[in-house]
Amino acid sequence: QVQLVESEGGLVQAGGSLRLSCAGSGHTLILYTMGWFRQAPGKEREFVAAITSNDGRRYYAGSVKGRFTISRDNAKNTVYLQMNSLKPEDAAAYYCAADPLKSPQAMSAFPNGIHYWGKGTLVTVSS
Repeated sequence: QVQLVESEGGLVQAGGSLRLSCAGSGHTLILYTMGWFRQAPGKEREFVAAITSNDGRRYYAGSVKGRFTISRDNAKNTVYLQMNSLKPEDAAAYYCAADPLKSPQAMSAFPNGIHYWGKGTLVTVSS
């Protein structure tokens, strides 16, 4: 069983930066596609970014491309989300996800079948 724990989020001013991390335990994540999703109040959960297990290919939602960067450190069993140029509309609860079979594109298209989820961390962006 994989457990995913996100780092604490926080309050950031618009235009600022924040890095989230997600540490896995219970199993090595080296063979898992890792991803980030977010859900703002009153809105549906949406895909943010994902990274493959083997070659580190990255896939981003259009709304964050060029501002957010996903990366992973397999030695630390950790995935990161560097968020730059934050906007008020980026405010949400951010969730880490891991799946041993899905590609990043499949994670984006079919999130309901993702094997493992973190409990989420709140990011607030002030204007």
